[in-house]
Amino acid sequence: MTERQPYRVVARHPGFELRRYPPHLVAEVRVEGDFATAGSEAFRLLARYIGGANRSRRPIGMTAPVVQEPARTEKIEVTAPMVQEEGDRPGCWLVRFAMPAPFTAATLPEPEDPRITTREIPGQLVAATRFSGRWTTRAFEERATALGRAVAAAGFQPAGAVRYARFDPPWKPSFLRRNEVALPVAE
Repeated sequence: MTERQPYRVVARHPGFELRRYPPHLVAEVRVEGDFATAGSEAFRLLARYIGGANRSRRPIGMTAPVVQEPARTEKIEVTAPMVQEEGDRPGCWLVRFAMPAPFTAATLPEPEDPRITTREIPGQLVAATRFSGRWTTRAFEERATALGRAVAAAGFQPAGAVRYARFDPPWKPSFLRRNEVALPVAE
């Protein structure tokens, strides 16, 4: 069974739940392309890394979710899980895999591919909403817009980029897939 990134639900609000995520390690890669293409390319690169394409040739267990978010222009330190977010310019994405809990920054294998970095993400408060279905740009964007409105209506301030999370493999029927949109919020 795939290890899932831990969190604690702090509160439930209309349209989202408020979660506390502990600090965690991630492996991430910055890629160019549309939402779907970037996610697929990054997944292949990160899957090779956890499959043993690292300096110690050691396989790393798969975790969920895979996260995608817009990429930022500042330098990214070495970390790990996978997340996808949109960058500060169209078509630039950051995709992460969360690393399994037993690893530390000192024990995590170094990636062979220089495009992959690892780093620790500090603990944070995150508003998240879950849905099932296909991994389309439109499906994620619609949920991101609704989440942003719900977060503002509840009186919270965003503290980072929207993240798009996928939990299941592509062969799982779309109506059974777990997907999430998450937004870090100010404490």
